[in-house]
This record gives sequence, C-alpha cells and structure tokens, in this order.
Amino acid sequence: MRVSRVSAPGAKPPRASQAEARERGDPVQSLVRALNILNRLADSDEGASLTEVGQQVGLSPSTTHRLLTTLEQERYVHFNAEQKLWSVGVQAFVAGNAFLKTRNLVSAARPHMRSLMEESEETVNLAIEDQHDAIYLSQVECRQMMRAFARPGGRVPLHCSSVGKALLSAMSEKDLAKVLSHKGLPRVTIKTINTTTALREDLKKCRTLGYAVDDEEHAVGLRCIASVVFNETASPVAAVSISGPMARIPDQRIPLLGDLVRRKAEAITFQIGGYLPDWRTQG
Repeated sequence: MRVSRVSAPGAKPPRASQAEARERGDPVQSLVRALNILNRLADSDEGASLTEVGQQVGLSPSTTHRLLTTLEQERYVHFNAEQKLWSVGVQAFVAGNAFLKTRNLVSAARPHMRSLMEESEETVNLAIEDQHDAIYLSQVECRQMMRAFARPGGRVPLHCSSVGKALLSAMSEKDLAKVLSHKGLPRVTIKTINTTTALREDLKKCRTLGYAVDDEEHAVGLRCIASVVFNETASPVAAVSISGPMARIPDQRIPLLGDLVRRKAEAITFQIGGYLPDWRTQG
C-alpha cells in the first residue's frame, strides 16, 4: 500500500538543502565550479574518480556528480564505466582548439619548429605565458631514442624553464615585478635559481645573448634553450625552445644551439607580422 504525505495548510514543500538550493539558484557559481572541475580533469593524464574530483575542487559528491553529468551531456567530459574514471571529453578539445584558430601563431610556427628539430636533432616546443606560468601549445618530437616530452597544455614555472625565462627576459619591469611577487621563486631542483638578484642577472644575460638556458633547473639531466617570439607591437607573445639530455647538449654546444633557436624565433616573429624590440636589434 502506498502512503502519501499530505502537507498541512501553509507548510512548505520538501526541498533540497540550503547549500544545494543556493548553488542551483546561482548559475554563475555553478559555471565556475564546472570549469574548475574541467581544469582539474585537464591536469589528470589518466582520469579521476568522482571522489578524487570532488576532493580536488572542494565539493560534495552529489554536487560533483551533478556538474559532471551536465558536462558529460555536452561532451566536455567523458565517463569510463569500466574504470569508473572521468576524463576530458572531445568537446573540450574542440573548444580549446578554437583558441588556436583565432591566432596564426601555431600554424605559422610549425614549419620553423620542424626545421629547428631537423637542424638541432632535439625536441622543439612552443609556449606562451598564462597566469604567471608557461603553457605549452605545440611540440615537434625529435627522432632520438631518449627525448624530452611536454604535452600541449602542460604548465611549467617561468623562473626555472627556458621558455619561461626567455619570456621573463623580454617583459617590462612592471610585468616582471608582478610575476615575481605573485609566484615567488620556489626551488624545483638543486640548480633552480631561487633569489631575485640571481634571476635578474640571468635574465640580463638572456637579453644580451638572445636566448635563455634551463640548465637542469626544472628537471635533473635535462637542458633546454629558448628564445622569444614577438608580436606586432614588439611585445613577447611566445617562446620557442629545444630540449634534450645533458649528454647531447654539453656546454660547448649551447652557443651554437642558442643562436639557432634565436634565429628560428626571429623567423616566427616575422612570419606572424611581429617586430623585434629596439633593445634586441641594438644588442
């Protein structure tokens, strides 16, 4: 027999908790939380469980599941029923790829990156600055058995990566100070530069040479060399780099590779209609 609950006159109908009601009534908050979930999944190479996602973004399992299923309906996330893992969906790739279509940077850089890989025989990366980090946009892998790998979308600190230091070296004093105060200089390896004075000296050298060197500052056993790509206002818009093990990039090879990377970065600059800043042409 089914029993129905009859509310007394004037009684309020059953409803969700106040927290759930607030978030459902605030589409902006729900959107921000959904985007946070998407960002966390983007950082996970193998996917994440419902519990892991909820813990990472600080949400309850019920709220996390509701947002995930909404994103799944639009194909921004994918659920693997066998492994019970959530991952980024194909629509997220489509939306993200639209960013690259709005600028000709990657397509213009690719031929020069391939050429740089052939001439240096090392892996080549293209990166931009985003929220005080360097984020990789594209990579051309070398043919060596042992090679560096940085997936597109991956982030590295500015102060201890060659692409990051190249970008920092071309920033205005105001922008540089903002980055240093926001992120600090955390040590990643024993060779990471972690004082402002030492970093500024290194950046000064980068400006003089036209390229930056990451000498095991981000990963032990790995050396990277990068140079800046400038836009139409002669401002730093990206950095192109080569990466390889210490054994293949000894001290005596750095100047040769540095000059090669610098020339390729300049070629990309001119390809996208950019200009070199006065301090670079006068150096």
